[in-house]
Amino acid sequence: MTSADEREKSYEKKLERDQELAFKAKARRNKLLGLWAAGGMGLSGAAAEAYAADVVSSDLQHDGEAALVQKIVRDAAAKGHTFDPHRVHAELERFAAEAKKQLGMPG
Repeated sequence: MTSADEREKSYEKKLERDQELAFKAKARRNKLLGLWAAGGMGLSGAAAEAYAADVVSSDLQHDGEAALVQKIVRDAAAKGHTFDPHRVHAELERFAAEAKKQLGMPG
């Protein structure tokens, strides 16, 4: 194997590892956001965990931060709570940074 082949393989492994970490960070961000939202809706324990899992699953099906924010705002309204979309988005950003920190990724 030539050094160019080795470099290419190394680059491919790094890219794969980076993509896996990005996926994990996004899933963790969504779980943290879901737990935060659940608390704001008066959910705790298993109900809060289930809601957080639903948020993670929802983002996998409907990729995009806007759709995720809308889901949380709608879910809160259905439970009689009002969440400001800007606040939800700010929390999303905060939890994105927290998820990266928890995974040891650069900010």
